[in-house]
Amino acid sequence: MNCQRIVFATGNEGKMREIREILKDLKLPVQSMKEAGADPEIVENGATFEENAVIKARAVWKETGGIVLADDSGLVVDCLGGEPGIYSARYMGEDTSYEIKNQNIIDRVNQAGGSRSARFQCVIAAVLPDGEVLTAEAAMEGEIAHKPAGRGGFGYDPILYIPEFGATSAELSMEQKNQISHRGKALEAMKNRLKRYLEGEKK
Repeated sequence: MNCQRIVFATGNEGKMREIREILKDLKLPVQSMKEAGADPEIVENGATFEENAVIKARAVWKETGGIVLADDSGLVVDCLGGEPGIYSARYMGEDTSYEIKNQNIIDRVNQAGGSRSARFQCVIAAVLPDGEVLTAEAAMEGEIAHKPAGRGGFGYDPILYIPEFGATSAELSMEQKNQISHRGKALEAMKNRLKRYLEGEKK
């Protein structure tokens, strides 16, 4: 089956820019689900990042066919039993500001009084034209900062401190972040798998 495009299950333009940049050497147009004309109702009721990524990719694939990618990611804090994890976006309610969410996590980690280790985790799922599913996972390791810092990025970026750079994720330059980004690394791994698939398809 000849693949004419790759559809990514997101409407986030900032994310699409990063995705297009990483996937550009696959030599296929990369469209958001909106550009592909897909608008499925997606219920992210999986128990893991992988399950949620697959749910999203399958829902869009049912409307578009071809190759569909989706990601699911979040902050995992070890001393909080992995919270907020798959509930990162919904933690303390979707309408709660990240300023409040971030301070709450810092306060809880301070109270726990042990390890501050944490990471951003990301799983990319791909549904291929025949319905086969591929997944790739990566993490951006760090620790919970003692106070928020930095204006770059979004969400939990101001509280994940990256020791190798001596800065939070929100203080990193785009170049630094791309080197270690959880989504970037997972996308690179998926790109390599898709490259092998597309090369095999041409033979």
